[in-house]
Amino acid sequence: MTRHYIWDPLLRLFHWSLAGIFITNALFTDPESTLHETLGYAIAALLVIRLVWGMVGPHAARFTSFLPNRAGIRDQLTDIATGRRRVHLMHTPLGALMIFNLLLTLAAIVATGVMMTTNAFWGVDWVEELHEALVSWAEVSVLLHVGAVLFESLRTGVNLPRAMVTGVKSVPEGAKIEP
Repeated sequence: MTRHYIWDPLLRLFHWSLAGIFITNALFTDPESTLHETLGYAIAALLVIRLVWGMVGPHAARFTSFLPNRAGIRDQLTDIATGRRRVHLMHTPLGALMIFNLLLTLAAIVATGVMMTTNAFWGVDWVEELHEALVSWAEVSVLLHVGAVLFESLRTGVNLPRAMVTGVKSVPEGAKIEP
């Protein structure tokens, strides 16, 4: 195995904090409670930190380092279909799509949550319905994300959950590595 340091401590702290707070807020808090609102603001703060880190952080944290494109997505889907095993040191193209999906969805959840606390949108049904639909979409996305991480870990031989804990990807010897 070759070891590659990829994920910095701030990125890992963001990831696990966001995951924990989202799960807690979506599944365990009363949506009418102050705790639910406070955790929503914590998610907003994390998203702002990630946005800044995505522009000024280390290379692997920068959004420009993992922008998905059609060719990359096609290549990854072809790899999956044909059993070809290429390891991406950073995010795979499909993984990058999921990251952008989750970040934008969470930002929209925060926006609609804040809207519901304002006089202009207090009691407006479509705002609450959109907020709830976005939470449902985020929950589905998280399940797909976790499933894809487990699938890719098995398919490529790289323990992706461990890499997001330690910051280090251990790549099997002889594996074709994509930057």
